[in-house]
Amino acid sequence: MKAFFEKVISGIITCSGFLTSIVIILIILFLFSEGFGLFSQKSIEGGYTLVVNQSNPIKELDAGQINKIFDQDIHNWKQVGGEDRQIKVFRFDDMLSFFKEKQLGKNYENAGKCISQLVAANPGIIGFVPKEFIHKDAHVKQLKDPHISFWETLFGKQWYPTATPAPQFGFLPLILGTIWVTFFAILFSLPFGLSVSIYLSEVASPRIRSFLKPVIELLNGIPSVVYGFFGLIVIVPLLQNTFHLPVGESGLAGSIILAIMALPTIISVSEDAMQNCPREMREASLALGATQWQTIYKVVIPYSISGITSAIVLGIGRAFGETMAVLMVTGNAAIIPTSITDPLRTIPATIAAELGEAPTGGPHYESLFLLGIILFIMTMIVNLSVEYISSKHK
Repeated sequence: MKAFFEKVISGIITCSGFLTSIVIILIILFLFSEGFGLFSQKSIEGGYTLVVNQSNPIKELDAGQINKIFDQDIHNWKQVGGEDRQIKVFRFDDMLSFFKEKQLGKNYENAGKCISQLVAANPGIIGFVPKEFIHKDAHVKQLKDPHISFWETLFGKQWYPTATPAPQFGFLPLILGTIWVTFFAILFSLPFGLSVSIYLSEVASPRIRSFLKPVIELLNGIPSVVYGFFGLIVIVPLLQNTFHLPVGESGLAGSIILAIMALPTIISVSEDAMQNCPREMREASLALGATQWQTIYKVVIPYSISGITSAIVLGIGRAFGETMAVLMVTGNAAIIPTSITDPLRTIPATIAAELGEAPTGGPHYESLFLLGIILFIMTMIVNLSVEYISSKHK
C-alpha cells in the first residue's frame, strides 16, 4: 500500500513539473509571437495614407521625418531631400477649413474629389487622409508606407507610440533607462549588503543575529508601492533640495529605492552562503595565525563566492523587474539619460503604465510585448554572465 501511494505521489509531482514546463514554454511562445508581430505593421497609422502633389519627387519618409513635418519642425521639402519648396500640412480634420459642407456632401461622398483638387493645386502640400477617399484615378501621389523597421525600433531614440500620423517605437531610451537605474541600484546596494551579511555571519553575537535576520527578511514582504510612496514623500524632495534639481523624480531616486529593495535579498542569501563555510576552515585559518578579518576575506568569502554571486543575480533580477516603485519616482520621461539626476523611464514601468491603454493587436500593444522580450533577454544575459563568472571561481 505504501509503495502504491509513493508511486501516485511521484506521478503527481512528475505531471505537475511537466505541465508547469509546458505552460512556461507556451507563455514564452505567446510573448514572442505577439512581440514580433510589430514588424508586420505599417509605419503610418492604420487606415490612413500620406498624399502629395504628383510633381513632388519624394517617394518615402520615415516616421521621424513625418512627425517633424506635421509638428512643423521641418518647414521645407529640401530638409528631407526634396525641392526647395515650403511645406503645407493638411489633415483630414481640416477639411472644413478648405471646403464648405455643401462641397463635401452630406456624407462626405465628394471628399475624395475635393482632396484630389486641393493636392493638385498645391505643389508643396502633404495630406494625412483616410485611404478610402483616395481613388486610383485621383491626381495625387501616395507616399510609400513601409513596415516598421527592426533596427529603427531597437536603436530608435524616440518613444511616441500614440503619435500621428506615424507612431515611433524607439526602444533605446527605455533600454538605457533600465540598465542605468539597475546599475546604480546594485552599485549602491552591493557594498552595504555584503557588509551587513559579513557582520551577521562572522561578527554579530547569536542573540543579535537571531533578532536582525528575521527583521531583514521581513523587509522583502513590504509591497513595492509602499517603497514607492516612501521614495516619493522622502527621497524625491531630499534629492531635489540637495542637488537643486528642477524636479526630484530622477534615475537617482529610482536607484536608491531599488537599492533598498534589493538589500534584504542580497543580505539574506549572502549570509546563508557564508554560514555554510565549514567551521574547520575558519579554525584552521586562525590556527595558522590569521586574524579574524584575514580569515573572512581569505577563506570565508572565497568559499562562499558562488552563493554571493547568486545573491547578486537575485538582486539584479529584483531591480530589473521592479515596476511600481520605479514608476512612482523616476519621472517617467522616455529620454536617453545623460546624468543619474535626469528623469528616465524603465521597460517594466512602460509596460505597466501603457498596456492597459493600448488597443489589442495594434502596433502599440505589440511593441509592449516586444519590450517584454527585450527585458527577458536582458535578464537571461545577466544570469548567464554571472553563472559563467561563478563557475570560473569554483
